[in-house]
Amino acid sequence: MAIGDSLFLHEEIMLLALRDEEGTVASGTMYQYAISGAILAELLLHNRIIIEQVKRKKLVHVVRTTPLGDPLIDECLEKITNAKRRSSLQAWVSRIAQIKKLKHRVADLLCQRGILRADEDKILLIFTRKIFPEINPEPETKLIERLREAIFSDSKNIDPRTVVLISLAHNAGLLKVVFDKKSLKKHKERIEMIIKGELVGKAAQEAIQAMQAAVMVTCILPAITATTVSR
Repeated sequence: MAIGDSLFLHEEIMLLALRDEEGTVASGTMYQYAISGAILAELLLHNRIIIEQVKRKKLVHVVRTTPLGDPLIDECLEKITNAKRRSSLQAWVSRIAQIKKLKHRVADLLCQRGILRADEDKILLIFTRKIFPEINPEPETKLIERLREAIFSDSKNIDPRTVVLISLAHNAGLLKVVFDKKSLKKHKERIEMIIKGELVGKAAQEAIQAMQAAVMVTCILPAITATTVSR
């Protein structure tokens, strides 16, 4: 949970996805699904929602409606709460990823924190687009060091939030934006161990296991969508 200078998971995903100077999203990533998964992760980790087995389906069930204090997370919690029918985690990943101006809304939150700056530039001197250059690199520097310590060291106990972040970033193609691809390949086995929750304390394993569904959806859903569209 964002307290003081701390960031929510979806804000951390946005920092990883944006190119620092250009203020645009790095190409070849599924960042919007990672943002969506991160929002659901916050709701799971803070016991606002759980996944219930109903016959053959796993459905999202709201257990607490207390806001977390982030406008985007709280809006998503309200959407899930007020939905006429309960839906699967896959459905909510897709719906949240399609929220209008999702990227801009997350980036605007980081602008309010003084980390990014909202600006505009032109494409081909004709089309205007909104960009978000970084003006305070310290939060992202700390974030990347946290990820580096988890992935490239021999640390035996990684906190659950970092595990979730690495899982989302890995499946959305964001780790390769931040770190050298060869180095990531050398540590492929360790990354898999982290994603599976093998490097967290026993108390945190249940939360991590609950998150794997959202993490896997982040990876699988874009592929399914692409396949369906191409037919």
